[in-house]
Amino acid sequence: MMREVYRANGPDGAIGRGQRIHLQLWDTAGQERFRSLTTAFFRDAMGFLLLFDLTNEQSFLNVRNWISQLQMHAYCENPDIVLCGNKSDLEEQRVVKEEEARGLAEKYGIPYFETSAANGTNISQAIEMLLDLIMKRMQRCVDKSWIPEGVVRSNGHTSTDQLSERKEKSSCSC
Repeated sequence: MMREVYRANGPDGAIGRGQRIHLQLWDTAGQERFRSLTTAFFRDAMGFLLLFDLTNEQSFLNVRNWISQLQMHAYCENPDIVLCGNKSDLEEQRVVKEEEARGLAEKYGIPYFETSAANGTNISQAIEMLLDLIMKRMQRCVDKSWIPEGVVRSNGHTSTDQLSERKEKSSCSC
């Protein structure tokens, strides 16, 4: 699914200029045949919705491997990830306890939602959370990229030595 999203406000509802975000959601269903494709997409992605099936223990056990793959192949060391336990509408078939899933998410320091693609439960909330995380990361990068006043020489030209030294010290977390 591809969609362009326009957000009038920044992360946490802060009023700012609007952002147009190109959103692509790829569903590989964790299938091995998509493994070679997924690592290529990881390199260009700024964030990930990582879903597992609440009615399938193996799906949940695979989450650790998927997080490892994301961290290894994503464009940055700690990509933004939102973990979703899907099929929350199938309570009678559930095999993964909410406490287990929340514990795993806490271990990795990522948000967790229980979702249902069948009835739409928490889908928008999970996507909004991911967009907020990505926008916060982008804002941190923008904030770090401003040139401080002390970097400009008296002749009005910027010192590239000073700029590269400052850039190394405050390298973007993107």
